[in-house]
Amino acid sequence: MTFTASQTASQIDGNDPYSPLVNRVFHTDQIVWGDNSVNYLAKFIGRLRGKPEEAYDKLAASLKPFNVTPLFRKEKDMHAIILMSGVINPKRSNPVINLVLFVLTLLSVILMGTLFTYDGPFSGSLTDNLSYIIPALLRGLAFAASLLGILLAHEFGHYLAARYHHTAVSLPYFIPFPFSPFGTMGAFIQMKEPPKNKRILLDIGLAGPLAGLVVAIPVLFLGLYLSELRPLPVDQGLYLEGNSILYLVAKYIVHGEWLPQPVSYEGLHPIIFWIRYFFTGLPIPAGGLDVILHPVAFAGWAGLLVTALNLIPAGQLDGGHLIFVLLGKRARFVLPFVLTGLIALGTVWPVWWVWAFLIFMMGRIYAEPLDQITPLDPNRRLIAVFGLIVFVLVFIPIPIRLVGI
Repeated sequence: MTFTASQTASQIDGNDPYSPLVNRVFHTDQIVWGDNSVNYLAKFIGRLRGKPEEAYDKLAASLKPFNVTPLFRKEKDMHAIILMSGVINPKRSNPVINLVLFVLTLLSVILMGTLFTYDGPFSGSLTDNLSYIIPALLRGLAFAASLLGILLAHEFGHYLAARYHHTAVSLPYFIPFPFSPFGTMGAFIQMKEPPKNKRILLDIGLAGPLAGLVVAIPVLFLGLYLSELRPLPVDQGLYLEGNSILYLVAKYIVHGEWLPQPVSYEGLHPIIFWIRYFFTGLPIPAGGLDVILHPVAFAGWAGLLVTALNLIPAGQLDGGHLIFVLLGKRARFVLPFVLTGLIALGTVWPVWWVWAFLIFMMGRIYAEPLDQITPLDPNRRLIAVFGLIVFVLVFIPIPIRLVGI
């Protein structure tokens, strides 16, 4: 049932403990009391007094003894305060699980880094092959240190930003995935409570990708410096990593060539050729000049890929946080464009169809802050836009192409 503020005066003076607390920070025009058809205790419609972030802190503190959590929402040109029964009390995690998963992931990444760089025989005794195994193991260690350094920076960027804003999160959970190109499926942290407002959601969401890039970019440049330029073989299997704008530019800065350099542009203007190759990976540049990636370079490239995947603007991915803080509820209108793009790219690299399915199933739910009235300040709005620009720079349309393997 809906009541106006004047109609509920007797209830305020009687058995309603909430309205006097709300009215300290809110000019109430209307109150909607909860019943069996809704999941809230009450909804106050009107206009906030003073700064929203200060009002939220004050009201949340005063309602906590009543085991009530306020939500700040916008309804057209009005403000709404929704009172929800219950207060979130985050449970402590078991850090032993995080440590065990990290150790298993470390071993998995070292193993795959060693196997992928091993260039000796697979027969004979261990002693006979030791001269090949030791260098491969060292390369595997370099790969593991580089890749896990990037992933640690990414996840602890999230973690430290959350702790700075007093938002409860878990330590990073690493996912071992042996016998895959990277030896891991990455890592994640678990948010144990919703962020308080859009500013905090942005800080936590973007801190991870930016921290990861701070490590990934120098790792990539070091790895490219250690890598050699060679012609790609014509008559044997190729394992080609895809290009992003940032990766393409990095190769040019280090080696002075747009790589892979084709044998022929097939009569096309180089820009047209590169646009086609960028989005299709075709034609295969067999015989052309390309960089043969050092394990450190491969880890740096993988860091760019991880950043790009996390910044896809959908759901509870880091990019989903960015698009939500910029557009609010209108973020859902971006999802069809994301899915259409992934489905189109899937015609060239079918793994994108898996991503499209996962995002369709889980990407419609966004991490909504408790307070959605507090706006982004101008600096954070610019930072959010910068995050989307980073996504464009690091996105790899065709991540990996196997040819003749």
